[in-house]
Amino acid sequence: MRLKTKIHLLTTLLMLVIVVATNSGIYLLYEKFAYDTEYNQLQSRANDLSSTLSQLNAQTNLQQVLRAYMPTDGAVYIYDGERLKTKVQATLEMQEVPAITYTMPAIWIDGTVVDITLQQSMEEVERTLDLLKVILVVVSVVATIPIFLASLVLGRLILLPLERLNETMRKSASTGKYEKIDTTEKGGDELININRTFNIMMEKLEQHYQKQQEFVSNASHELKTPITVIESYAKLLLRRGFDNREVAQESLQAIANESSRMHEMVLQLLELAKNKEQLDVHFEQLELAPFLNKVASQMEQAYHRTFRIDAQIPKFIYSDEKILKQLLFILLDNARKYSEDEVRIQATETTNHVRITIQDFGIGIPVEHIPHLFERFYRVTEDRNRKTGGSGLGLAIAHELAQQLGITIDVKSKLGEGSSFTLCIPKEGQQ
Repeated sequence: MRLKTKIHLLTTLLMLVIVVATNSGIYLLYEKFAYDTEYNQLQSRANDLSSTLSQLNAQTNLQQVLRAYMPTDGAVYIYDGERLKTKVQATLEMQEVPAITYTMPAIWIDGTVVDITLQQSMEEVERTLDLLKVILVVVSVVATIPIFLASLVLGRLILLPLERLNETMRKSASTGKYEKIDTTEKGGDELININRTFNIMMEKLEQHYQKQQEFVSNASHELKTPITVIESYAKLLLRRGFDNREVAQESLQAIANESSRMHEMVLQLLELAKNKEQLDVHFEQLELAPFLNKVASQMEQAYHRTFRIDAQIPKFIYSDEKILKQLLFILLDNARKYSEDEVRIQATETTNHVRITIQDFGIGIPVEHIPHLFERFYRVTEDRNRKTGGSGLGLAIAHELAQQLGITIDVKSKLGEGSSFTLCIPKEGQQ
């Protein structure tokens, strides 16, 4: 069964149940009210009649008194025990119509105790109830028409955006494009918000797809170059390497260099892919001075360069030691590649952050390139990265690691004077 049919049936059935229940309640309440009203009036007549009887004498016209208190289309019966003493009733036989009865004791003329029974015909009330029943049935039947029409409109309102969404997804699947739904910029209900969310999702998918295509293209291009070099030198080695030692030495050295660069690039690609997943982050309080000294010492031992640390630094930071160390290694390695002088590490403290700045005094970065530094395979200049062996992936990995730790990276640079990368690390409780 289609969703539209289900909506029509369920909404119509539900509204009919509500209408029938409401009308039934009205009928029952009116019936109770009518019977209670008649019964109360009958009780009041009986009380008045009892009071009057206690004041009568033998000369009083009893029939005339009883008629004065007889209900409309009703009867009055006086019983002495099981014996009927007297009665007054309407022309209509009471046994043939629905009626209500009220009985109470009273003092008779001669001082004896008798039972007064008043009986009231409910024929008029029953006719009114029958008329009300017909009216409510007609109202229920007539109400079915607007209820059904309303269910059609409701189904249309609900299903139209969903049909558009379905059609757009089908079109996207058939064309291979990231189609979007036309929506209003402001306002709207939940269904419109679903369409907006769908459009946002399609934009994200399109961006990810473009980045993936760009990534694959760049990776293919970057890997193609060392492979081509390796292949060329291998062929040269086959042709002339066995006869010429210098050619063999040059070829093997080039093959080794390009193999090393390609190996580093593959490792960085794997690292970047791993960082796209949620890392297992363990935040803890770290003593900043010993941590930075250890990082600087390891860099000095590896590259035989000077990494100077500011003596006055905050005492603690709150982060993941392993991931933060990897992030600093990338930035320090990047700094030493483009600077022959020492690299400085300075730490300062603000209200909500600890700021670690890595400053080099190298060639600097043109300001127009700074917004693109963390993009994959982005190079300021081709020869710049070729000379340092860079692949354009290090800062992209650093950006991914920083995001995992809730760290932002601020870059400042001036040509000929150097560059600074500042890590803004949230304090404990500020993540």
